[in-house]
Amino acid sequence: MAESPADSLPNPFEPLLDRFLESAVFEAGFADQTLAAYASDLRHYLGYLHEAGFPTLDTLQRDDLVEYLAFLEEEGLGARSIARRLSALHRFHRFLQDEALCATNPADSVSAPKLPRGLPHVLSLEEVERLLKAPEAAEKEAARDTAILELFYSCGLRVSELARLPLRDVHLEESSVRVRGKGNKVRIVPLGRRAIERLASWLSVRTEWSLGGQTLFVSGRGKRLSRTAVWKIVKKYAAAANITQNVTPHMLRHSFATHLLNHGADLRAVQEMLGHADISTTQIYTHVSIERLSKAHHEYHPRA
Repeated sequence: MAESPADSLPNPFEPLLDRFLESAVFEAGFADQTLAAYASDLRHYLGYLHEAGFPTLDTLQRDDLVEYLAFLEEEGLGARSIARRLSALHRFHRFLQDEALCATNPADSVSAPKLPRGLPHVLSLEEVERLLKAPEAAEKEAARDTAILELFYSCGLRVSELARLPLRDVHLEESSVRVRGKGNKVRIVPLGRRAIERLASWLSVRTEWSLGGQTLFVSGRGKRLSRTAVWKIVKKYAAAANITQNVTPHMLRHSFATHLLNHGADLRAVQEMLGHADISTTQIYTHVSIERLSKAHHEYHPRA
């Protein structure tokens, strides 16, 4: 393929790409290889748009994206590669719209070829138990970090939602948290008994860490924890628990949804707790449950 017109990506597009890639790491838990592919694909796309004379992304329309895909085909990309590019465009434009960085999503009505979709990776119940028990009671951070892990698994929060969760939106007496998600949409998520216990333990010592901080979780200096800091906390205890999978905050979100469905939860209820606008996004977890049932049938049914 010809040299990308995005080799020297100009403003105003580069800051938008940086924000998306940061979200892809800390929200979606992209692997390094996937992140590099998205960065490369989107730099090419944004360079093409700049060369074509688009001053902002708000002026883009569906036909402009279709024309770009036709350009890729003319440059010799195969159907699978184009589908991968389109997947990156869908994620990128959905992110810009969700974060109110662009008013519209020109990729919304551009369909991708029907290709197999990978299932989300989840922890087993035994791995979850090991992870939640990993913080040592003697550690200064144990109460906070145990509460963080429990809240991730109990509520299925995104890492940004947990990091910025205001103290005022945690209601232990009502067994719930008020979560502001993508697009500033607010949802109420129930708290489990163990999460309430861990949060109560953290709140009993939080005043020793914070001098008036507004967020639930703070650093040793009383400052709000960054998404990176929360990410590192999860990684630290996954290693301590000897879990071989690449554990991320988003994997705990996947595990939350999958384990609920495995135990009979209603799909609509899980959708609401996750804050998914479209139930089709939540349905991927039903495939994980079906895969588990199929495996059990194959192993135990006498005529399988």
